[in-house]
Amino acid sequence: MYIVIVGAGGIGTPLIEVATAGGNEVVVIEHDAAKAEAAATEYDCLVLNDDATIKETLEDAGADRADALISTTERDATNIMVCLLAQELDVPDVVSVVHDPDHLNVFRQIGVTGMENPQRLIAEHLYRAATRPSIVDFMRIGEHAEVFEVTVAEDADIAGYTLAEADEAGLLPEETLIVAVEREGGDPITPRGGTRIEVGDLLAVYSGEGATPEVTDVFGCDEDHAGAPRQRRERY
Repeated sequence: MYIVIVGAGGIGTPLIEVATAGGNEVVVIEHDAAKAEAAATEYDCLVLNDDATIKETLEDAGADRADALISTTERDATNIMVCLLAQELDVPDVVSVVHDPDHLNVFRQIGVTGMENPQRLIAEHLYRAATRPSIVDFMRIGEHAEVFEVTVAEDADIAGYTLAEADEAGLLPEETLIVAVEREGGDPITPRGGTRIEVGDLLAVYSGEGATPEVTDVFGCDEDHAGAPRQRRERY
């Protein structure tokens, strides 16, 4: 692929590394002379020390024949301007980092794929790792919905229930779906109503309201409850 990367800062630099290592033809535009020189010295790519908000700069970078353009500057206003110019040059895929979550909708409205600031995402992952260690991984979808992976604990309310039984017992909150089950020693399971959840299962869960304690406690994730003893709901 021919990829134009705008910005060689904290976000752009690792992106350049990944893109060049993947065998892509990469052109970098960086306004700061020192950062441009560092990128040109470190990576096998063409680096332009210029202003990407000027259309001629993008043309010099070959954006009119690029497969994708990714803007990673530290200012959302700059990224928006770069993306609009890239669209004028008919770049097929235009992607930008978005620093202020309130600006995500602006990027969507102009037809640009906006990715929330990775530094904020890392902060969220670190916070989750400290406060909800049972959640293995998660992905935000929109403002509230999340897909997360969680291991079923020994004291989990849902352990031993089929999904149909769990639904009848009201264990799963609304807008919560178990979309995959990974069990040690076996292939991944596509869950059905008769699928029984066992202790130690790794579940991929979709929740429309996110991985809140009300959603995750059914799997035995009660880390946010200040160490209070947890009583498993008995089956009758």
